[in-house]
Amino acid sequence: MAKTYTARCACGDVKFEFDMAPDFVAVCHCLDCKKASGGEAATFFGVAEDDFTLISGRPHAFHYVAQSGKGLDRNFCPNCGARVFTSNLESFPGLVFVALGSLDDPKGIAPKLEMFTRRRLAWVKPLDLPQYEGMPS
Repeated sequence: MAKTYTARCACGDVKFEFDMAPDFVAVCHCLDCKKASGGEAATFFGVAEDDFTLISGRPHAFHYVAQSGKGLDRNFCPNCGARVFTSNLESFPGLVFVALGSLDDPKGIAPKLEMFTRRRLAWVKPLDLPQYEGMPS
């Protein structure tokens, strides 16, 4: 039986699903997220590992050490290159961070905060959300 939320890479080879409604949805302006997303920021949310199910494909994991000194694996499709989720986060054990853009139907999931706003580029307007210069505590 399919779970509540489904997601996939751009070519559809890597597919995954989960049930938990995201509650920590962040727009992150840190330099690591800028590099990983190729944009000004990244929007992602946490899902419990035990709720996350990979249903097809074999994502490639790139192990990365963030500026915090903590490691993580950025997972992307080896066919189309789309980044779909981040796993093995030393800073957040037991969670998988899902890229919002990978969801098949992202309606109803909106950011709840912006973080690392000290890195936000001057031309980007702040959202009407709680703002954090660094990592929220």
